[in-house]
Amino acid sequence: MNPRPSLLASIPYWILVVASLVVTALGAWILTSKIGAMTTTLTDGSATAVDVYVGPTVALLGAVLIGVGVIGILIALAVAALSSLRPKGGVEVLEPVAFVDETDVFAPVAAEAAPAPVVTEAPVAEAPVAEAPVAEAPVAEAPVAEAPVAEAPVAEAPVAEPEADTNR
Repeated sequence: MNPRPSLLASIPYWILVVASLVVTALGAWILTSKIGAMTTTLTDGSATAVDVYVGPTVALLGAVLIGVGVIGILIALAVAALSSLRPKGGVEVLEPVAFVDETDVFAPVAAEAAPAPVVTEAPVAEAPVAEAPVAEAPVAEAPVAEAPVAEAPVAEAPVAEPEADTNR
């Protein structure tokens, strides 16, 4: 199936064309009928205030509708021109792409960074292990031998004797 249908089979395109033509025709009819009615009533002198003041506004509405219809027709023509620029068929492969084997270039890298093997086995449930009561045995303390501490000789400072007071 072609993902892009031709423009002749495109429903939105034809809705745009038909709506643009209808709006243009409606605007032309409103404009010509209102201007014709204003011309006859103003020339014979039977014009009312509605004909004089509302008539130009309605004629302006007809002119705006003509402008909108013309813009729609121009858009439809632009879409038709752009659709002629896109390719009609699918993409054709002219020649197969040459495959270059690059495993020699990446072989040292692949050897260094080999992924870990994936294990696909289901995990085995471990059997519950009952804790055995541990008997507490008294621990014999080994006597610690004390090393003799050598006393450092203490030097005594000489004590000065008081001098005799000769001034008395």
